[in-house]
Amino acid sequence: MTPYSLVYGMEAVLPAKVEVEFTKGNPRISNPIVEWVKVRYEQLSLTDEKRFKALYHVQGYHRRIASALNKKVKPMNLKEGDLVLKKLRAPMFDPKGMFKPNWARPYVIKTLFSDRAAKLMDMDGE
Repeated sequence: MTPYSLVYGMEAVLPAKVEVEFTKGNPRISNPIVEWVKVRYEQLSLTDEKRFKALYHVQGYHRRIASALNKKVKPMNLKEGDLVLKKLRAPMFDPKGMFKPNWARPYVIKTLFSDRAAKLMDMDGE
């Protein structure tokens, strides 16, 4: 008696061994496992092509969006002494329920730097 038969009251029945018959000699006999392996290999070999095609599509989309946005950009030639508004980075919503302004009072450009930065001073000279 085996422990299985003691617990369940019958002998364990194991599934029969599955033997895979390869079709080297007879190409008319089709084996679903061999066919599946062939199909899967073809799918995996096409994934790189699909990935590159998607990448090219995304890059083209980014180029189209960038060109559309760049059409709307107007270059500004600023010089010292020009009046500018400073954008506030704080949240636009006040806790009291009122909107805050997006821009601070006007500033005068005191010094321009080469890296698109400027030193500003307010109208009072501070």
